[in-house]
Amino acid sequence: MPELDPSHIMQVGMGFFASKALLSAVELGLFSELAKRTMTASEIAKALGLHQRAVPDFPDALVALGFLRREGDGADGVYSNTPESAVFLDRNSPDYVGGILEMANARLYRFWADLTEALKTGAPQNETKHSGAPLFAKLYEAPERLEQFMNAMSGVSAGNFKAFAQKFDFSKYKTLCDVGGATGQLSCMVAAANPHMRCSSFDLPQVLPIATRKIEEAGLADRVTPVGGDFFADPLPKADVITMGMILHDWNLEKKKVLIRKAYDALPQGGAFVVIEALIDDARRENAFGLLMSLNMLIEFGDAFDYSGSDFASWCREVGFREFEIIPLTGPSSAAVAYK
Repeated sequence: MPELDPSHIMQVGMGFFASKALLSAVELGLFSELAKRTMTASEIAKALGLHQRAVPDFPDALVALGFLRREGDGADGVYSNTPESAVFLDRNSPDYVGGILEMANARLYRFWADLTEALKTGAPQNETKHSGAPLFAKLYEAPERLEQFMNAMSGVSAGNFKAFAQKFDFSKYKTLCDVGGATGQLSCMVAAANPHMRCSSFDLPQVLPIATRKIEEAGLADRVTPVGGDFFADPLPKADVITMGMILHDWNLEKKKVLIRKAYDALPQGGAFVVIEALIDDARRENAFGLLMSLNMLIEFGDAFDYSGSDFASWCREVGFREFEIIPLTGPSSAAVAYK
């Protein structure tokens, strides 16, 4: 019998060390500074306003974690971004994913400290815990907070939406409505990859100025239209394809089923309803990210949760959908498709 090793236990148990080092680096804009030029540890401290005690430990830890490179040793060592950090963590990169890390640092990191309380009470541990106001009401009441949330969702969703736009067969369809479309990112990516498609991005009226700006910046205002409305209070716009990217997991089962029924009603015969999520594997043994995201939904909303492809199919059958497929996207995420 092989000797037991506690290293995995320690790596996960102390994982917040590495997590916060990366989150602070993103918060400080380290990767954006290194995109301009290589720096020594002292130059990093000066550029970011760090105490000298922070270096070289801080950049060297990021080297050991695989987020930075260093040429040379000691005070003359010069730091630079890795290829991945340069693409995904420089705020000026079109592929920047740090928005979700900025939100994790500003909000989620502290809320997860109360996971034990959430597990015992089933109650959210975010802003709602202290104010009593629903999460989205708090996010949407301040323009800067709303924009941070929109940017976070755009960063984490970009790879999945791009993969979906390329992998899904749009040849049978002409129109798409992305429900909870935020900045219009999914609609823009589908339109860019499928020139015959006309898309709409449906979200609350407060979001429309942001979506309008982003759609115009993408040069797709002729084929992507922002539409204001409340997906619980209003009927969904009619379309051949209805999408929900990281939307369905925000709600409890009752509200999930309401949204599924609304999608069914908005589709023509042969239409497709698509959800993009970190779908939990049916056996609930492998997709750790999806399962942890479901715990994040507990922290954020209390009764909201993530789900598996078979869960989705069973709920969709109840309202009349008959055919289903799962399309793997990036990392732990997939698109679950229900056909009317």
